[in-house]
Amino acid sequence: MGNLVRGTVVRGTWTLGDRLAGPVVEVPVEVRPGTAALTVRLSYDRAAGVLDLGCAGPDGFRGWSGGARDGYTVTTDWATPGYLPGEPEPGLWHVLVGLHRVPAAGLPYEIEVVAHARPPAVPSGHPGRCGPPPRPTRPPARVPAAARRGLPAVDGFRWLAGDLHAHTHHSDGSLGVLELARVAAGRGLDYLAITDHNTVSHHAELAAAGAAAGIVLVPGQEITTDLGHANAFGAIGWVDFRRPPDEWAAAVRAAGGVLSVNHPVAADCAWRHPMADRPRVAELWHRSWWDRTWGAPLAWGQAWSDELVAVGGGDYHSPREGGPPGEPATWVLADAAACGPRAHGAGAAAEAVVAAVAAGRTAVSASPDGPLLLRYGEEFLAVDADGLILWGPETRAVVRGDRARLAARPGLHRLESTSNEVLALCG
Repeated sequence: MGNLVRGTVVRGTWTLGDRLAGPVVEVPVEVRPGTAALTVRLSYDRAAGVLDLGCAGPDGFRGWSGGARDGYTVTTDWATPGYLPGEPEPGLWHVLVGLHRVPAAGLPYEIEVVAHARPPAVPSGHPGRCGPPPRPTRPPARVPAAARRGLPAVDGFRWLAGDLHAHTHHSDGSLGVLELARVAAGRGLDYLAITDHNTVSHHAELAAAGAAAGIVLVPGQEITTDLGHANAFGAIGWVDFRRPPDEWAAAVRAAGGVLSVNHPVAADCAWRHPMADRPRVAELWHRSWWDRTWGAPLAWGQAWSDELVAVGGGDYHSPREGGPPGEPATWVLADAAACGPRAHGAGAAAEAVVAAVAAGRTAVSASPDGPLLLRYGEEFLAVDADGLILWGPETRAVVRGDRARLAARPGLHRLESTSNEVLALCG
């Protein structure tokens, strides 16, 4: 036990009153000088309720793992996925506990905090054990989605296919960043936004993993609360999910990012937050929209904003769940110079994806190779959509041929089958 500086155990019972007072409780912990690592373990009856777990140091946010983990370790050189490595600075720390589900009788808990004089060994399988993936001298040979589909470029812009919603083991996903990047690249995607819940710890791995897999990885975070989720895109730093959503919007905008409301009509995580400053980007097509004759997502979008920018999200977590990255696929019309082989690093390409979403240059299809509707100025290009119906605010037309051009009017348009199944969206 020579490694142990100090151990603290906090016991109690969370009540419904605690949950109603605020969704996140801060349990204070004093960290003394000389502490090289901090370990926290949370114990409770998972059959009775659901508690989330996170961490804040004297200098601010240090990590979040939600209900995916029952403990974490923070050291100078490594941290549990979901948490930021760095010196455990002396002072008042807080164990963050989210009271997600608390039964009427209350939920007993125990929090154990262990301060170490020497950091524990890096766990087996942790990305810090072997360092980041090596940067290849030549990216894997891949055919861009636009070339595969024969899509014309537009005045210095080109179409990229990707997915704006995915998770790794930095929150509740099962794959590491590099593993997920390889899965997405294998699906023929040009980019993937990794949006782990309430954390940015995965951002440090994106550049190297994207280069190794031959795909653009876009930094993101899913701001996750009981009343709804939103994705924040861009290298903008952590967004405090404990604050009201209007403050998220202001913080994201000030940092140059994009905020998108996620799966607004999806079961218990449907969007229920009031907002005065409504973001115009929304994940109108989410993997949970399994019956695409159901009109609720489209109806929500019409009510939310007259200038809605529709995006899609596969919300990939693990191979067991099915629904691989890119189902649905979000197409963005991005700056070709920033995304081409002579671009100055992966960061420029990721920024180009975010800029395209911010500008509303998006379209959504059921998969990277499914029927596609794209806007080219005053025309739509419908690809592999022969016999489908083009619907818009003032448009009703049957598509004839596998590559058809049709007049484009303002507003959100969609391709539907004869059974009213939505197969593509375009703003």
